[in-house]
Amino acid sequence: MDTIASLFSFITWPVSWVIVQFHTVYGAIFGPDTGWAWGLSIVSLVILIRICLIPLFVKQIKATRAMQTLQPEMKKIQERYKNDKQRQSEEMMKLYKESGTNPLSSCLPILAQSPFFFALYHVLNGIATGKTIGVIDDQLLASARKAHIVGAPLAAKFMDSTDKVAALGASLTDVRVVTAVMIILMSASQFYTQRQLMTKNVDTTVKTPFMQQQKMLMYVFPVMFAIFGINFPVGVLVYWLTTNVWTMGQQMYVIHNNPTPGSKAQAAYLERLFKHVTHHGKTRNRREKAIVKAIVVKGRDRNEFERKFINGLNKTGLAAQSDGSVVKSDSAAVAQAEDGTTTATATATAPRRQQPKRQSKSQRQSGGAKPAGEATESPSLTKSDEPEDAPAAAGKKPASKPGNGARSKAQSGQRKGPQRPKSPSKK
Repeated sequence: MDTIASLFSFITWPVSWVIVQFHTVYGAIFGPDTGWAWGLSIVSLVILIRICLIPLFVKQIKATRAMQTLQPEMKKIQERYKNDKQRQSEEMMKLYKESGTNPLSSCLPILAQSPFFFALYHVLNGIATGKTIGVIDDQLLASARKAHIVGAPLAAKFMDSTDKVAALGASLTDVRVVTAVMIILMSASQFYTQRQLMTKNVDTTVKTPFMQQQKMLMYVFPVMFAIFGINFPVGVLVYWLTTNVWTMGQQMYVIHNNPTPGSKAQAAYLERLFKHVTHHGKTRNRREKAIVKAIVVKGRDRNEFERKFINGLNKTGLAAQSDGSVVKSDSAAVAQAEDGTTTATATATAPRRQQPKRQSKSQRQSGGAKPAGEATESPSLTKSDEPEDAPAAAGKKPASKPGNGARSKAQSGQRKGPQRPKSPSKK
C-alpha cells in the first residue's frame, strides 16, 4: 500500500493543503488538537471531492444504463461466436463503437477519486511515522498526532503493534474496537448501496449476464473492504466511510427521481407522478415534462409501467402530449394509440339508425299490413292480381309480364316459385 501511495505523491501537496484549510476553520470551533477538527476536515475533503465528481457520476449512470440496454445484443454475439474468442472481441468492440458506449465509464468515479484516496493515505502515513509532508509542518504534525477519534488516533491501524499505538497516546483495544466498527459500517454501507441498485434500479424485464456480475459484486466488494480495511489508518477509514455514505445517499436520490426504465423504482416513480399529475391536472416542472415526453416518444416500445401510466391518464380525461405537457379533454375522451399517436373519440353519440322490424314467416307469405309511414309493398312481393281460373287462350298459359314478380300459388308436392314446363310425352 505504501508503494502504491508513493506513486500519487504528486497530489499530496494539494490534498494536505485542503485538509489544513478545513482544519483552520474547525480548529477555531472545536480546538486545533481535537479529533473533531481533524476528522471533520477529512469529511469535508470527501464532500468537496464528491461534488467535483458529480458530472462523472451522471456519466456513470448513463453508461450503466447503456450497458444494460446492450446486454441482449452482447449475449447474441457471445452465442454466435462462442468458439471464436477473437471474433467475439471484435464484434463487441464494434457494438460499443456503434452505440457510443464505453464499459470503463461505469468505473469513472472510483478511478477519479483513487488518486485523492492514496494521497490521503500517504499524508496519514507520514503523520503516523512523524514525518512532515506537503504543507503539514512540525506544529500541524504534532497537533494531528494528538487528535483522537473516539479514543483512536488518526494514523493508527487495526494491525499496529501495542508499542506503535502507545507512541500515539492510545491503547490497542480502543484502536481495534474503533477500527472494527468503522470497517463493519464501511462494508455494510457498500453492501446496501449495491443491493438497492440490484433490487430497485435494474430493468427486471431483461435477464442478462450483466445482472449476474452486479449481483456477484454485491457480495465481493464488502469482503474486499473488510480485508483491506484492517490495513487502513483511522483517518482513511473516515474518508472511505464518508464516501460510501455519500454514494448511498446519491444512489437513493437517483433511484427516487430518475429510475432505470423497466425497474421497480420506475413503477413507484410513475405511480407518484400519476397522483401528482391527476391532482394538479398538469406536469409541474421541467423534470416531470422530460419524463412524460420520453414516455410519449417511445410509442410501441413502452414497457408495462409506462403503458399503465398513459392508460391511467386517459381514463381520467387527461392526455399526454409530445412536448411533455398534460392537457385536459372536456369534449373528447383522448386515447393514446400504441404507436404513440393521439386519437380522439367524440363523447356526444350520434343517433343510431333504426332497423326495420322483422316480420314473421306467416306475415311475409300473407303480405301482412305495413306499418304506417312506410312505402307500399313492392310489386315483386305481391301476388298477381290476375285471377287463378282465367281461361287459357288456345291452350296456352297466361303470360306474366316480365319483371312483375308474380308468384304462383304453392300446391302440395310442388316447389314454390316458377316451374319448368314439362316436355310433351311421346306417343
